[in-house]
Amino acid sequence: MATTGKDLSDYDKNRVPNAKEFRFGLVVAEWNEEITEGLYRGAIEALKANGVLEEKIVRWNVPGSFELIYACKKMQESFDMLDAIIAIGSVIEGETKHFEYVCQGVAHGIKDLNVQHDIPVIFCVLTDQNMQQAIDRSGGKHGNKGTESGISAIKMAQLRKDARF
Repeated sequence: MATTGKDLSDYDKNRVPNAKEFRFGLVVAEWNEEITEGLYRGAIEALKANGVLEEKIVRWNVPGSFELIYACKKMQESFDMLDAIIAIGSVIEGETKHFEYVCQGVAHGIKDLNVQHDIPVIFCVLTDQNMQQAIDRSGGKHGNKGTESGISAIKMAQLRKDARF
């Protein structure tokens, strides 16, 4: 596994730009709420630890991971002052192919938003085989993918700013 022996929350703060001037949107799926709220907490903690003020963060909730695409698109269109968006979701494999369709659809949808629009969307969607794997990656033994996504959002916001020349 890619996360074996890796703490997703571990990062070098010296390599992260100061984010006090940036604004972020977070879209959080309500499905598997125990997991998505853990990811949200990790993302918020990373943003705040690197200078982001509470009033520069917008949160929207959606029913499930598939709905992340629409909400991120609407957030891109509605908040042109945002510097990056984090899409937070959790899809856990079941007995049907629904898992594959949702995972592929969300991954492709978020990829499309990044290609078609100017505000980067960070993919913070866990696609795990079982609940324990999701717990381990949302604040458990492997750290928190939300933290990693918060740092990615800051770095992409800085890249977006630097690329405006």
